[in-house]
Amino acid sequence: MSRIIDLGSLAGAYAARLLAESGHHVIRIDPAGGDAVRRTGPFLGDAPDPEQGAFHHFLNAGKRSFSLNLDSAAGWRLFLELLQTADAVVTSRRLPVDEDDPPKAALVWTDVEEAEDELCAYAHSGLLSLTGHRDGRPTLMGGHIIYLATGIQAAVATAAALRVLRNTGKGQRVRVSMQDCLETFVEQAMVEYTFSGTRTERRGNRGTITAVSGALPCKDGHWVVSQINRPGRWEKFVEWVQDPELMADPSLASDDAQREKKDFILDRVLAWSKQFTKSEIVEEGQRRRFPSSPVSTPLDLTRDPQLIARGYLTEADDPRFGRIPFPRGAVARVRNQEMEPAPTLGQHNREILAELGYSDADHRELAETGAV
Repeated sequence: MSRIIDLGSLAGAYAARLLAESGHHVIRIDPAGGDAVRRTGPFLGDAPDPEQGAFHHFLNAGKRSFSLNLDSAAGWRLFLELLQTADAVVTSRRLPVDEDDPPKAALVWTDVEEAEDELCAYAHSGLLSLTGHRDGRPTLMGGHIIYLATGIQAAVATAAALRVLRNTGKGQRVRVSMQDCLETFVEQAMVEYTFSGTRTERRGNRGTITAVSGALPCKDGHWVVSQINRPGRWEKFVEWVQDPELMADPSLASDDAQREKKDFILDRVLAWSKQFTKSEIVEEGQRRRFPSSPVSTPLDLTRDPQLIARGYLTEADDPRFGRIPFPRGAVARVRNQEMEPAPTLGQHNREILAELGYSDADHRELAETGAV
C-alpha cells in the first residue's frame, strides 16, 4: 500500500483517515502544540486538551504522528526527505514546493481547498435553499456534513490518482474544492431548472414524490412513511392505520384524491402514530411491506444492530479511554485490519526518523533545536 503524508485540516484529515481505513500508511504532520483538529472540541475531560478531542480521536485514528516545525530550516529539510519516501500528500496548506520540484513531480499531490467559513459555503452552494419548510426560512443541517462530503471526494480522487501513478510512474495533481463538492448536491436541481424551468422547492417534513409520505412524530421521536402508489396499497394502509375518517372515504384510494387531500391524510396519520414508539411502528410497517424508517439520532446509530453486524461500527481500544465505538469504512476498509487509536503528539517521531536514517542521538539534537 502507499505512504501518504497528511497535512489536512478537517476535510483533508478526514480524507486521510479514509485512506488509512483502506490500508494505506498515513503519517500525520503535527506542529508543536497540535493543530486545529486537535484543538476542536468536544473533549473527553473538563478542559481542552490536544490529546482528548473527539475530532482528533476520530480523524487521526490509524495514523502515525510526526511533529515537525516546518518554519525551521531543519524541520523543512526533514519534510523534504520524508516526501522522498512518500507516494502522496494530502494538504489543506499552501506549501513552498514548486510543481517541477523532484519531491512533488513524482507524487500524487492533493490540495483540499476548504472554505474560510462553513456557514457561508453552505449558503452559497444552494443547499440552504433546499432545506426547511416551504414557507419558512432556510434551515441548517446539524453536524459538519460539508467537511465529510469534501473529505470523501478528496479520498476517492487521491485513490484514483494513486492508481494512475502506479500505472504510469508519473506524478498527479489533484485539486478538491469544498465549494465544488457542495455544488454536486444541487446538480439535479440545477439540471431540472436549466432543462425545464422547474424550481426545486423546500419540502419541509412532508415528501413530494408520493402523496402519503413524510416525517411524522411518534412517542419517542419521529418516523418516516412512504406509501408506494400501487393497486390495493391504500386499502392495506388504511387497514393498518385503522382511522375511521380515512376508512370512511373510499375515494382516497385514487392518486389524484391523495394528492389533493395530502395534508388531511397526513394529519390523520400523525394523530395515530403518536401512540407508538419508533421501533413499534417501523417494525409493524416493515412487516406489512410499507417503506418505513425511524428518524435515527446519532445515539440511535451508535446502538444500531445492523451497523454493528456489518462492521461499520467497531470499538477502538484506546489505552486512555477504554473501548470507544467509531464508524469505519465509509469508502473502503481492509478485512480484519484493526485501526490503531489516534496517536499522541509526536508519538512516532523516533520511529519515522529511524526510517529516514537518523539515530537516537540525531533525534535528541533535533528535539533540542525545536525541529521536531
